[in-house]
Parts: sequence; structure tokens; C-alpha cells
Amino acid sequence: MSEAEKAQTNPRTVSGVVVSDRMQKGITIKVERRVKHPVYGKYVRKSSKIHAHDEENACKIGDTVTVIECRQLSKTKTWMLQSIDVRSTGV
Repeated sequence: MSEAEKAQTNPRTVSGVVVSDRMQKGITIKVERRVKHPVYGKYVRKSSKIHAHDEENACKIGDTVTVIECRQLSKTKTWMLQSIDVRSTGV
């Protein structure tokens, strides 16, 4: 790939809720999506957990964040924190 083609790639972005912030410079995010059941037609919530890089350790549990896909940073981290959309109220 030439450098012009690399510059045109649009990395994926997803939004989710932080479920763990125990890692150093890392967070775990739960991403939910709605999928239609193939037989019954009901919409069912499916979720997946992803690990993301948080350079400043700014996220806390319950925050709604947006992450962007990046190069692989460790065995499981291939996402990087882009923005914190909504801060948690701190229950």
C-alpha cells in the first residue's frame, strides 16, 4: 500500500460503557448492539468486551466513551480512547 492509501483508511469507532479501569493505562469497555433474531424477529441485545488504551488513566467505571481502532498495542489491546462522552455520577 502506498502512503496515500494508508492516509485514506478510516479506522472504526465504537461507543460503550467502561466496566473496568484496574489496568495501568488500560480500560475494559462493554459495547452493546441490537441484532434481530433470525427466526422470531425479536431484537436481542448482544454485547462484547474490548480492551482499550487510556494514556492518562482518565476513565472511571460507568463512563460512556468512544474508542478508535489502532495498531495492536498488546496481546488484547487494539483500541485507543478517543473521547469521554459522559462522565459517571459516582454512585
